[in-house]
Amino acid sequence: MGLLVCLLFAGFFFTAPFLAYSRSLAESPQPTTVLDVGEALKKTKYVLSFQPANKAALDQSLSASASSSSSLSLQIHSRASIHKSSHFDYKSLTLSRLERDSARVRSLTTRLDLAVNGISSSDLKPLDNGMGFTAEEIESPVISGSSQGSGEYFSRLGIGKPANQVYMVLDTGSDVNWVQCAPCADCYQQTDPIFEPSSSSSYSPLTCETQQCKHLDTTECRNDTCLYEVSYGDGSYTVGDFVTETITFGSSTVDNVAIGCGHNNEGLFVGAAGLLGLGGGALSFPSQLNASSFSYCLVDRDSDSASTLDFDSPLPPNAITAPLLRNRQLDTFYYVGLTGISVGGKMLPIPESVFQMDESGDGGIIIDSGTAITRLQIDTYNVLRDAFVQGTNNLKSAESVALFDTCYDLSTKSSVEVPTVSFHFSDGKVLPLPAKNFLIPVDSVGTFCFAFAPTPSSIAIIGNVQQQGTRVGFDLGNSLVGFVPNKC
Repeated sequence: MGLLVCLLFAGFFFTAPFLAYSRSLAESPQPTTVLDVGEALKKTKYVLSFQPANKAALDQSLSASASSSSSLSLQIHSRASIHKSSHFDYKSLTLSRLERDSARVRSLTTRLDLAVNGISSSDLKPLDNGMGFTAEEIESPVISGSSQGSGEYFSRLGIGKPANQVYMVLDTGSDVNWVQCAPCADCYQQTDPIFEPSSSSSYSPLTCETQQCKHLDTTECRNDTCLYEVSYGDGSYTVGDFVTETITFGSSTVDNVAIGCGHNNEGLFVGAAGLLGLGGGALSFPSQLNASSFSYCLVDRDSDSASTLDFDSPLPPNAITAPLLRNRQLDTFYYVGLTGISVGGKMLPIPESVFQMDESGDGGIIIDSGTAITRLQIDTYNVLRDAFVQGTNNLKSAESVALFDTCYDLSTKSSVEVPTVSFHFSDGKVLPLPAKNFLIPVDSVGTFCFAFAPTPSSIAIIGNVQQQGTRVGFDLGNSLVGFVPNKC
């Protein structure tokens, strides 16, 4: 298999002095950390001026440099860098992000609740999807993609032979890969041309008896052709033919990847051509690659820089590791063995059992690339928030914003020192978060909010704001999650 350049992967392995420092930091995180207020506010103004990436130049760059990487790799871009914002101020952009983030969380929790309670697709209300068969409705109404926007992180890859280069949303909370296909009964707006199956020599419909078809949660047959439908729980859905196609990363190709060829698609995907599922199910991209591991590093959402998604790249020896757990009721999600949270170097009085999944598959905490803000159960969140508020009583408070109930007016500050928030794992391992990963701007005039939120659901979620700037690796063979700070 050919290889695509991993532009920043060389920096993924550390020198010995830095390794020692990193271990020391993990073992004894500093009680406080500094937030650069001025730099954060500068980005809020800069992000609104981004011009979409030059797709032709990007395609040529990726293809030309594909031979020097040590693992199968593709670039990750923030949504802001490839899809120009329609917002004129940062606060409206923030509110839009939070609105679709709430829809995302509802989608994940609804799906898990259905699985834990043993509700099958046949128990759900029929939805006429225009494809000549009955699919299922999880939640309605359908949310317009044109007003809601799309996922926060994209990769560019090729579909078919010859390769049609498109942007795809990256999603660790989904398994089924799919792309919008002609002819479109209903397609949302995307940056690239709609994929034409007739132009690809590698396009091959799957029959209903294939294992790939049988792995689908919702499927029907039409003339022995496998039809698929995926509903995301927030009203978003994709419906069409289930096929195999060739996927291209620069000069690397992967043949016979099962993907959905969606002729009827709606929801939170505008800009991207489809979705690359990175979940733990049989149909996800890592599973179809038979990858033993994969890792990603999410750049700041307000940055136009890029990082990488790497497959079969082992965790470095200095990674802060935690157990990777799986749910017997739903194999898609990646659960992490969190044991506690500290603020300012002091452990919070939260029982470890709060973060654990029970035998029915309820509870636990997942790590998700598509959710922005970390959600914690209400009581847990209240303990965390109160400890943080106590440690920041020297800062001027501000009114709450959307789902954020703890905000500050930092308009007169160039930087502030705040208590460090840290995640704790088994064997005494600790991941301290930088201040910019939990105290974020919500406008361009100095209002910053504590970027955690409560959820009434039993499942907690570590979101991508808390992951930014950290390489997150999933060692599937050894059931470990690894975190390497400052390695995008």
